[in-house]
Amino acid sequence: MSAVRSIGWVVMAVFSGALTSVSVVAQDAYPSKPIRLIAPFPPGGTTDVMCRLIAQKLSMAFGQQVIVDNRGGAAGSIGHQVAAKSPGDGYTLVLTTKGALVVNPFLYKKLPYDPMNDFALVSVVISAGPVLVVHPSVPVRTVKELIALAKARPGQLNYGSGGIGTTAHIVGEFLQTIAGVKFVHVPYKGGAQALVDLVGGQTDFQFGDMVPSVPLVRSGKLRAVAVTTARRSNALPDVPTMTEAGIKEEFPTQWWGIAAPKGTPRPIVDRVNAELGKIVKAPDVVERFESLGVFGEHTTPERMLEIVKAEGPVMAKLLKAAGVEAN
Repeated sequence: MSAVRSIGWVVMAVFSGALTSVSVVAQDAYPSKPIRLIAPFPPGGTTDVMCRLIAQKLSMAFGQQVIVDNRGGAAGSIGHQVAAKSPGDGYTLVLTTKGALVVNPFLYKKLPYDPMNDFALVSVVISAGPVLVVHPSVPVRTVKELIALAKARPGQLNYGSGGIGTTAHIVGEFLQTIAGVKFVHVPYKGGAQALVDLVGGQTDFQFGDMVPSVPLVRSGKLRAVAVTTARRSNALPDVPTMTEAGIKEEFPTQWWGIAAPKGTPRPIVDRVNAELGKIVKAPDVVERFESLGVFGEHTTPERMLEIVKAEGPVMAKLLKAAGVEAN
């Protein structure tokens, strides 16, 4: 090898090493400016509440402000589109959901984002199951009594949900199928709106999100009949699970997770993942989650991807059984 070529290789090696060092230093310095955490649903709902809690804790951990950016609409699609088109530099995160990554591909023929390829998954952070709540005027206190009433009044009991294909809708159709009864589904533009009408007596029952439902149960505006999770909720300790109520089938549940735009460097993903692991295990956060009726979770990015892939066929089957077709 000539002296000139040798010198050239040395220069290239030094230059490459310098670039690597700059990259490592830049990632070690992360974050050096505020981070945006997209909440893909309107203010006041479960996703928004969870976003603000996580943003507050991440701000403390990073020493940089984490700003919640509400981008609601189209079952979370608008917020996810914004996240997907953002730079993969670690300064945009999104509180994604099972609905956005698993269910939406079966609801919409064309999504403005690719659930499998537009994001760098970070971790599942929260899981929960809806609680079956009824208006106080409905004469039932157990799941068996609700089923008996539905059989006595076929097609007369109605239930609200945040829209076609939402967890509340799917769970309602699931109960209808396994119990051999007929309910009337009333879709709304959001679960909170559906709960407002339930409190007002316009609907009979709902599989409501725990976060907005628990205060309504505690105030006596709604009656809780059962939770759909495998174990009782500390937020409603006297309310039995579906299994305890005599329903043996496993009900679909919901989860939330953190994702970043595609191309976000793995060291940054790992840094965010590590902080999330600390946050969901912090005593004050655990206490807060328990009061809201949700469970803290922490996974590797790989495990989160496995969950997304595994739940696709399950939800496809449930949606088909519910008569839901993509539009």
